[in-house]
Amino acid sequence: MTARRRTLLAPPGTRTVPATLAFAVAAGVSVASFGATLVAPPVATAAPLAAEPGDVVYAQDFDDVPDGALPDGWRVGAGAWAVQDGRLVGEPSTIGRVTFGPHLENYRLEATVRFDAVNNAARWLAPILDIDSAGGVPWWQAAMRSTTTASNGLELAERTSGNAWNVPSTAAAPSDAGVGKDVPIAIEVQGNHATWVFDGQEVLEGRIGRTDDGVLGFSADGARVSIDDVVVTELEPKPVVNEPGDLPVTAAHRGYSSVTPENTLAAYAAAMKTGAEYVEIDVHTTADGVPVVLHDQTVDRTTDGTGDVAFLRSPYLGSLDAGSWFSPAFTGEKVPTFAQVLDLMDTGSSDLLLEIKGPETRAEVDRTVDMILEAGLEDRVVLQSFDEKALEYAYDRAPQIPLGLLRGALDADPVATAERLHATYYNPSGSALATRPSVVEDLNAAGVGVFVWTVDSAADWTRFTDLGVEGMITNRPGAFVGWKAAQEQAAPEPEPAPGLLTRLADLDLSTGQAQQLFSALAREDWDRLERVVTKHVDDAEQRDALLAEIAELRA
Repeated sequence: MTARRRTLLAPPGTRTVPATLAFAVAAGVSVASFGATLVAPPVATAAPLAAEPGDVVYAQDFDDVPDGALPDGWRVGAGAWAVQDGRLVGEPSTIGRVTFGPHLENYRLEATVRFDAVNNAARWLAPILDIDSAGGVPWWQAAMRSTTTASNGLELAERTSGNAWNVPSTAAAPSDAGVGKDVPIAIEVQGNHATWVFDGQEVLEGRIGRTDDGVLGFSADGARVSIDDVVVTELEPKPVVNEPGDLPVTAAHRGYSSVTPENTLAAYAAAMKTGAEYVEIDVHTTADGVPVVLHDQTVDRTTDGTGDVAFLRSPYLGSLDAGSWFSPAFTGEKVPTFAQVLDLMDTGSSDLLLEIKGPETRAEVDRTVDMILEAGLEDRVVLQSFDEKALEYAYDRAPQIPLGLLRGALDADPVATAERLHATYYNPSGSALATRPSVVEDLNAAGVGVFVWTVDSAADWTRFTDLGVEGMITNRPGAFVGWKAAQEQAAPEPEPAPGLLTRLADLDLSTGQAQQLFSALAREDWDRLERVVTKHVDDAEQRDALLAEIAELRA
């Protein structure tokens, strides 16, 4: 475990106090008023000091807040919230919520929380990670139930703008929060990446959506909850290079292309539902200057049309059927414009791995980059290409957008090539990387990440994960998400029957289904494992074979 991770997982009371906070305590200033001062708007013309990673940017222990009141800057969005006996108390309500604090891109929110009463075991409380200060939809939260050892005891969840739930990530905690028991919790947020720390143990990681000005908060549903010792600490941005033991992120190649027609809106939406951190697509520019999503230079293979994209106009491409070649179920699926993909991005938390197909002119690259900037999505896009000129044009236009250099064969000096092109990522094919696997270590040492393409087997996932790559570009994102869940949650002892984990990881399941399955396997809960397999494996022969192996294990 790195020093940074040890610090992030330190329980309350063991953190290093920044000098500014120590001075406030020594001078007799309350932590509550000091925290409020830190986030209050400036009253002088001089700019306030920017917070540094490790600085406490907000702290509230509620001790100096009168009963029945709220601290300055806290705002009720729904339900009854007030301080009682030095703790913030939320009364039972349908999704009650309260907001507070500044907008931060990278932070750790920690608190001591307690269920005082619950209507039933399915009720929850949650730190809110990004919400409008008025408490309206949408928002993202890190929910916990009193029965936190349930398969969905911990969640990363979105309350959507349509007032529905989207729950891409769930996990079981090592112990139950229970009722009447104080539990220290922490949520670490770095951009779109969130980590759940329950009672000092890191349990769940996943993607969340972010807004430009969202603040923090707490919510509760069907439970009387109390909260104390809220501390918010500035964090470093998530590094490009993985820490030892981190698993590669999932990059869905051309969307979920093994089960939907590649580079369509259906493929993109399906990839987001798997929990893939990235969706990879390809962009060409039409004769009339419209960026469209298509892999080949011609439309012949994946549509019912013919011709070179560079010589076709966008109305013609918009009239083509891009789905029926794959399956009659997708008849009528269209060739998307890049603008449509950017709109779809806003409905989920997956980032975009965008390949610009060369050759493109400077004006064409500028147009694509400008669309990303106008959509406000430059912090959610990695732009990659085989074409070095395209990368140079993109860097000139928007150096803040990270770049990836695609390679079918390794350069003599990949580090020097990446540095020359300002590439944050160097992305070779799996076959190329296999010829000289040591380049991953060289690139990582220089701070350059590696996404390997296109990798679809469990054996190769293992091989390239062991090399330390940052991302796996795969046609089978659902299976890879399941494979990663197996690595994270399967107990090392006793080992299951040979091949079972591989067969389970190869199932195309949602993130929640995969986590249920591997949680049951790790706990040797054979009854629950049989129920999950019976419910979610549609192929009768495959299902019967898995159930037979499970029966052998339980015997």
